[in-house]
Amino acid sequence: MTVKYLKSAFYASFVLIFLSGCGSTNLVLTPLERIDATPLKIDELTDAENKTWGHADLISDTIPGISLNKAYTDIIKNKKGKKVIVAVLDSGIDLDHEDLDDVIWINKKERPDNGLDDDNNGYIDDIHGYNFLGEAYNEQLEYVRILKLKMGDDAIRERATAEQAKELSKAKQNKQQYEQILSAVKEADAAIQKHLGKDTYTKKEVAAIKTEDQALLQYVAVINQMFNFADSIPDVYKELNEGITYFTGRLNYHLNLDFDGRKIVGDNPYDLMDLGYGNGNPKNRVKDESHGTHVAGIIAAERNNGIGVDGVANNVEIMSIRAVPNGDEYDKDIALGIRYAVDNGAQIINASFGKAYSLNSDWVYDAIKYAADHDVLIVHAAGNDGLDLDDPKNTNFPNDLTAGSDQEIADNLITIGALTNKYGSEMVASYSNFGKINVDVFAPGSHIYSTMPENNYEFQDGTSMAAPMVSGVAALIRSYYPKLKASDVKRILIESGLSSNATVILSGDASKSKTFDKVSKSGKIVNAYNALIMASNMSNRL
Repeated sequence: MTVKYLKSAFYASFVLIFLSGCGSTNLVLTPLERIDATPLKIDELTDAENKTWGHADLISDTIPGISLNKAYTDIIKNKKGKKVIVAVLDSGIDLDHEDLDDVIWINKKERPDNGLDDDNNGYIDDIHGYNFLGEAYNEQLEYVRILKLKMGDDAIRERATAEQAKELSKAKQNKQQYEQILSAVKEADAAIQKHLGKDTYTKKEVAAIKTEDQALLQYVAVINQMFNFADSIPDVYKELNEGITYFTGRLNYHLNLDFDGRKIVGDNPYDLMDLGYGNGNPKNRVKDESHGTHVAGIIAAERNNGIGVDGVANNVEIMSIRAVPNGDEYDKDIALGIRYAVDNGAQIINASFGKAYSLNSDWVYDAIKYAADHDVLIVHAAGNDGLDLDDPKNTNFPNDLTAGSDQEIADNLITIGALTNKYGSEMVASYSNFGKINVDVFAPGSHIYSTMPENNYEFQDGTSMAAPMVSGVAALIRSYYPKLKASDVKRILIESGLSSNATVILSGDASKSKTFDKVSKSGKIVNAYNALIMASNMSNRL
């Protein structure tokens, strides 16, 4: 493959030394000198590389993944690990998906569909987890609820009012622009089809059109421009329609003061003691409710089954906790969801959600501490606003820091930023939040291929995709080195990563560039290979 060489030093790696004896293998970390010239991929990724790049190794594959394949080949091999339950606190999951059905957690103490709480855990028929949303899905944003209910202090309401006005204007403008572009593309597409005498065509065929018809030339220009954003015109239609749907949802639900998405749930979301709501079916309600399914696949899609994708971790059972709607989650659902996961055996909770306002953050902080007291790791997405979370104006709940300080409330929550597949200046995803204090480490999050409802698979982007990459690595550690505590696993994930001296562009703005070591607490990329070596050494010392 074609590569180029980076002249500056970019990371500290580790050597795996095998010391055989008594039928066992000891793993030792030996730091190498910083490497001054490392080959980096400049060719476009192949289809296979695109679908698996997050698992690649920077040295051998020249793609900045988590070195997962190397970890399985060199370290895990045929070892038998312990089953680890990972709770996906998210939207509903397609529990029947062909690539997930064999890794879904089963509550063996509960009898299905009998309308009873057989295990006396407070939840009826919770066979695969619990659904705190009932039949609800669409929801307002938290700051819109603040305005609707006149909650919070004057400063919060003033900030919320400005935020809603700004976002309403933006959503209306964007929806209108998408609709105008879609109309123009439809007109141009019809003209090109008529000229070529065929329903589908390629970029090359459009480029080859020769005409003096000015109207046709304008249509060609429109279609050529669309080919800059997608590989085919049907893909363009898909992107445009998804955009229109998104901004329509912003207007109808997220930003609409009159909308009440909680009404059908039947509880008071501002009363933590109002329990017994929801139901035992945490499955997604509609096809578009895909987020939880995608996250679950990144963590634990069935490995080596010849279909779909391979999840990061083997030996995993996915507990589905439906608590994140299409809009902002309620603090009550998150707090109870964390406690449900802890009480029912989860060792890791993946939290690929977040919001800028939190009316009842204390409920969630107490739940995080409860998880810490019960040795449960929480892996949280840093958020997708391209913001420096160390700036007091920029918040992303839940977090584990006391307001206005760098003092953690517990040692079991790790916050993850998102990487692209391009090592170097474009390595940090333009949308990813960052922060030397408030973000712990980075992992692959852009263009991640994973499971979607109804046995489908798609690429998605976000810190929501980076967090489950890390949850998967955490599950490997807890599976093969079960003596380690949640705080140990957090430390390993942070300290064993790959460092980088690269100067990275933040928020898609070159003027905001910083060296990579300044954008997270660790200044590192999560690395499964190194993490398992460090875990082995730490476990051997216990």
